[in-house]
Amino acid sequence: MSIEEKLNFKTLEWHSNHLKLIDQTLLPDKLEYIECRETNDFVQAIKKLVVRGAPAIGCTAAYGIALAAKKGENLEQTANVLKNARPTAVNLAWAVERMMKLTSTEAGGPEALEQEAIAIHNEDAEMCRRMGKNGDKLIKDDCRILTHCNAGALATGGIGTALAVIYTAKFGGKNISVWVDETRPILQGARLTAWELGRAGVPHTLICDNMAASLIGNNCVDCVITGADRIAANYDVANKIGTYNLAVLCQYHKIPFYVAAPSSTFDFECPNGQSIIIENRADKEITAVKGQVIAPKGVNVFNPAFDVTPHELVTAIITEKETIRPV
Repeated sequence: MSIEEKLNFKTLEWHSNHLKLIDQTLLPDKLEYIECRETNDFVQAIKKLVVRGAPAIGCTAAYGIALAAKKGENLEQTANVLKNARPTAVNLAWAVERMMKLTSTEAGGPEALEQEAIAIHNEDAEMCRRMGKNGDKLIKDDCRILTHCNAGALATGGIGTALAVIYTAKFGGKNISVWVDETRPILQGARLTAWELGRAGVPHTLICDNMAASLIGNNCVDCVITGADRIAANYDVANKIGTYNLAVLCQYHKIPFYVAAPSSTFDFECPNGQSIIIENRADKEITAVKGQVIAPKGVNVFNPAFDVTPHELVTAIITEKETIRPV
């Protein structure tokens, strides 16, 4: 049985005239799907985190372009609104630009665009498998891994990035366990990563984000593996807010800090992390949890969705092609 079969769900499912997506805002309470049939459906799904994770967003946007082409819509306009749905994850712009490049050729009709979107999705799934195999070489038996946010099947068109490494190690016969950061403010670790690992039967323990230092300091963690939303030309890494904290902890305590990301996450036109646009999100993500207000009305809020980890703190970047050691 493949890892995909063990997980037994599909984050994205193309149906020729619509894209079916897991509504990740409802997890872990409900496993429900939405259907994207109009450009605005795709945009809102991306903005509202119905679909999230850099590779999954890229696949979604590609299908959005394909469907707009089938409907004879203005593709330049569609491309612009999709690219602007979320600014930090480079896979979004990468996928849209790849689709639009095809429209400038004689072969760039609706059918060809649909096949290109399917190819992007299939390629991402294969990149996940290869990342898993490359990263597995770094994981020892009895390894205790800490991960942040969700970089699994829910975030990609395949089995994940960081979680691809974990799944490959586990199902390859290694005895591993995972510490899952809850990942405030919207709890992608608690809601999504714990849900995925539970379905797959991977031993895991959920922790609050502020417990990581204590665990690492007490020799309870052997390595940290995260995903990435954008990697600059100098290998600085933008990922979910809180990632930088973990990289600093790893360097201080002398344990490996690994990043798993496909080649589509690299932005070689971005010279360094200071050039990466960091998305700021709504105040209510911090002031409320599942609609329950937890902060005083009118309090000032700062809610950047990502932070940047300098490449000097990254032990290795695991891609589908190779494992890069930035320092």
